[in-house]
Amino acid sequence: MGRLMRIFALSMVFVCCFAVCNASAFRMGDQGSEVAEIQGQLASLGYDVAADGDFGPATVEAVKSFQSSHGLNADGLVGPSTYSALMGREMPQVSRSFNSVSRRIVANSMNYIGVPYVFGGTGPSGFDCSGYVRYVFASAGIYLPRTADAQYEVGMPVSRGELIPGDLVFFSTYDYGASHVGIYLGDGAFINASSSRGVAIDNLDGGYWGACYIGARRIL
Repeated sequence: MGRLMRIFALSMVFVCCFAVCNASAFRMGDQGSEVAEIQGQLASLGYDVAADGDFGPATVEAVKSFQSSHGLNADGLVGPSTYSALMGREMPQVSRSFNSVSRRIVANSMNYIGVPYVFGGTGPSGFDCSGYVRYVFASAGIYLPRTADAQYEVGMPVSRGELIPGDLVFFSTYDYGASHVGIYLGDGAFINASSSRGVAIDNLDGGYWGACYIGARRIL
């Protein structure tokens, strides 16, 4: 239990540090007048989004649609290129004190430790790996594809050295490509629903998982 609490505490520090230090784009979970301005511009262009200052799933989808129609990478993040195309000016410095969605996902993921593995399981009485990740993200209003290989196609790639809590980590286990997925917690740890242990925390650098690791994606 002591190691679990240490991992959770570190993950909260990393989330907050990332939010302050790596403020390179407006993203899911951000709030404020700058977000409302972005939403207002999207709404004026006909996208179905309210200028409420809360960067939620509807805003992500509107941004993705705008990016697709303008030949930009449709990742749902409002970085410099997207901001310039949308707003017609250089993007200001993004400031945020925390990413509330990342924090919520990490906290929610801990609630199911010990839940047994069930092949095809998508609910709190039993999960498979992708069903667990999908369920945890859905509790924060983020809806992912059902399978690990499909989840590997969303978000943006993240190098191993840039992982932050809330990123998805993928492994090639029983099949070629992404056949297993978990949620990174920080300090080299991730939480997942494995066939041997159910929902549990494992070491990303451990012998088995380290050998199977193939990459990560950032959804938030």
